[in-house]
Order: sequence, then structure tokens, then C-alpha cells
Amino acid sequence: MADTSDDLLFADEGEVKPGAPASPTAWKVLIVDDEAEVHNVTRLVLSGFRYKGRGLSFLSAYSGNEAKAMLAAHPDIAVILLDVVMEENDTGLKLVKYIREDLQNRFVRIILRTGQPGQAPEERVIVEYDINDYKEKTELTAQKLLTAIVSALRTSSDIATIEANRLGLEKIIEASENIFELQSMEKFSIGVLSQLISILDLNKNAIVCQASGFAAVNNKGHFSILAATGEYQDFVRRNVDEVVPPEIYAHFEQAVRSRTSLFFDGKRYLGYFRSQNESESVIYLEGGKELTELDLQLVEIFFANVSIAFDNLHLNKEVEDTQREIVLTLGETIEWRSRETGNHVRRVAEYMYLLARKYGLPEAECTLLRLAAPMHDVGKLGIPDSILQKPGPLTDSEIAVVRTHPVIGHEILKASHRELLKAAAIISLQHHERYDGSGYPSGLRGEDIHVYGRLAAVSDVFDALMCDRIYRPAWPREQVLEHMRAERGRHFDPRIVDLLLSDLEPFLKIHEQYKG
Repeated sequence: MADTSDDLLFADEGEVKPGAPASPTAWKVLIVDDEAEVHNVTRLVLSGFRYKGRGLSFLSAYSGNEAKAMLAAHPDIAVILLDVVMEENDTGLKLVKYIREDLQNRFVRIILRTGQPGQAPEERVIVEYDINDYKEKTELTAQKLLTAIVSALRTSSDIATIEANRLGLEKIIEASENIFELQSMEKFSIGVLSQLISILDLNKNAIVCQASGFAAVNNKGHFSILAATGEYQDFVRRNVDEVVPPEIYAHFEQAVRSRTSLFFDGKRYLGYFRSQNESESVIYLEGGKELTELDLQLVEIFFANVSIAFDNLHLNKEVEDTQREIVLTLGETIEWRSRETGNHVRRVAEYMYLLARKYGLPEAECTLLRLAAPMHDVGKLGIPDSILQKPGPLTDSEIAVVRTHPVIGHEILKASHRELLKAAAIISLQHHERYDGSGYPSGLRGEDIHVYGRLAAVSDVFDALMCDRIYRPAWPREQVLEHMRAERGRHFDPRIVDLLLSDLEPFLKIHEQYKG
């Protein structure tokens, strides 16, 4: 209702309708009143006002329904100047209840204004409806209006900071959990980049800017890029000094030299961390929004957790490398004893890893097979030298002895509860089974043969035919490929043979890389 007792001067400055754009850097103030004069005088009194370097952007609604539409269009409204009596005597109070209970908006600050104070007793309204202030229009002078707005904006700013801290800490907890699950340095680096970008984009209403960045690790004195995003994503495995401009690289060198993280130019961040085994890594991020003090604090907290994950990852990698070296040494010892071609177990391990990935097994399982594969012939430890090292064809009885090595290997490995040795036990037992059921030791057929055994069969035979053996020279490549095609569905799982033959080049590269 109109309040004719106001003695402030009025000026027609126009109004913002629902959905109209407002300055993204200004505090949004919604004026809800059924009298146009109240809107005008409010704008006049508060024009030119600034708080924390930000001005005000005014939105207008002349009824409860218009106010609801405006709140839907502008969820980041900071303050509402709200008339109590409009269409009904309690329209304003109903709107407050709608804001707090239906919208669950606890952040917007509400200043009630009324020309009829008897309609809403001050104490009940303030206690029950979570408002910042309650003013009768007759007492709301220019100075009191400014004071009320400052108080409301201060509270709104504090609540927003607390909420941003809460959201930031939630993201750090979530990010840290995700980071700790990553088991390879490349995936770890990608994870850190993505989580860092997520943490720095706390405002859900903000325009999302494309951030660019990379993660680099010290490789023999040069930092090479392990993972990247944005404009750096095409430079993975390149050295940092070849990619970034000299002025950025100067900051990069400073961070490494001083072993500290740096923020510079407002929107650039360099995170340095060092593991317990002296490995060095750097995360670089640029673009996006201007970094605030809160952003910097959140990043520091996040990287405190990342450093722990980084150390754990290096420790895990050290254990894995040690495991792999022991397994390879054992496999090569068996290989040497039977005078097989050099590096056979290494090649079979790499073939199995590649085939397992193409087959669609999870990355962790593919890595497990790479570690377990070198033990596929561990059962040959139980075969006499006279048979293993015989240069000519074997007799039937000698062949029968050789065919016991899968069972021997399985017996050696089966008691372990370690995933690595359990996988190795399966590979050892089934790598001589044939898809048509004519293999040994159990005559398993088709998919009754574990996928590990089927992958090992293709990898083992392919490598054996490509290399010299004590009893025959290597086959020509075309003859090997023809044999693999001919045995498709007989000796080998057709799908796995197709994976090999449809993309042969990476397998040939492995053969050349580990040529014995």
C-alpha cells in the first residue's frame, strides 16, 4: 500500500524487470513494494553507494508473485527491501516464509518496510521469519536506509564467505578421496588438475572460464609434461621449457629453485611439491577467474593433501617396480635355464598388457597381468635340464614330462592370497589350453578357459614363433601371421586374435624394443 508520509524526494530512474540483466559485479538489491514512488526514492538515496568496491544493482517487483519470479531469475540477490502490506495484509510475511522454507534460501538478507506496523509486530517478525531489520516507512530516513543496507550486505558477505569455505572444504575432501584412488602418475596428475580447477570454481552462478594447465615431473634434470588441459593438452611428454613463454618459465624456475608454490599475475598458479624420495613435480594453472584470498587458502589446503597422496603414489610405485623386477628376474632365470630367446617374458608381459586393454579389461587388471605374465612358465623349474635343453625333437615321453609344467607352476603359486600370484597361478595353469578343447593340462574349451589363459596363449605363441628357439629358427613374419589366422577359433580365442591382427604395429614395436 502507498505510504504518503515519506518526505524523501523521488526521482524516476527506471526499473529492472524479471529476467533483465544486472551488473555481474554489483550487489543485487530487490525492492518489493506496490508503490512505484518507493522504488524510485530507494534508487535515488542509494545511487552511487558502494560496499567492498561493488556498487548496487536494483531489481523491482510490485507484488508477491513478481517477487517470486524475480527470485527465480536472480538466485544471487543479496538484499530484499520488502513491503509487508501489498495485495494482502501479510503478503510480505508470506513471501519471507516462501523464501526461507520453500526456496531454502538462507543467504539473502531481508529488510521489512511497512507503513502499517500493527499488521506485523516487530518482535514476532524478527524472531520467526529470519529478517535483518524491520523499519516503519515513517522512520526510514536516508541515513537509516544506508545503515540498514550496509548491515545487511555485511551479513550477506559473511554468510557467502562461510558458504564458500564450506563448499571449498567439501570439494577438497572429495578431491582428496579421488586423488588417493589413482594409482598411476599420469592419472594422478590429470586428477590433480581437474580437481584443482573444480575447487577454484566455487560460484555455481559464475561464468565458467576455460582454464589451461599442466602437471610436470622432473626427468633427469628436465621437467616433462605428464598431463595437461586446455591449450597445453597437445604438449604431453614435451619439456616445459619448450612449451611455455620465457616469462612464465622464469616463474617456473623460481618455484623449483625455492621449492615453494607461487601465485602471480592474479590468475596464474604454480604448485611445487617434492616426495620423500626426492622426486619433484609441478602443477601449473592459468586462466579462469581472478584468484581470491579464499582460493589461495583452499589451494594450499588441497596441496597439503596432494603431497601426502604424491608420497604414497611414489611409495606404491617403488613397491610395484620392485615386484616387477623380482618377477622379471625369476622369469628370465627360467628362460635362461631352458635356453629360450632373450627377453621372452618381457615381451609376453607387454603383449598381454596391450591385448588386455584392447579386450576391455580395467586398467588395474591390465597392469596386474603385465606383472603376472612373466611367471607363465614358472613350472619349468620342475622339468629336468636334459629335456629343457635338448636341441632336437622330444620323444613322446619327454613331451609328456614337459606338459606337466603348467600344473607344477600352479602348485607353486596357488597357495598365495596375493592378487599378483593368484593371477600368475591362473596364467601358469591355463596358457597351454586351446580354444577347441584340445589343449593341456585340462582340455578346457572356449570361455571355460579363463580370459587370462586365453590372452597368455596368444601372447606366448605369437612371441615364440617370432623368435629363434633352441630347436628351430624364428618363422618369417607372414608365416607367423598366417598361423595365427589359421588357429583362430582352434588354438586361440577368435576375438583376441582379431585384436592382435587388426592393430599389429604396437606389437611389432614391442618385439623390436625387447629384441633378445
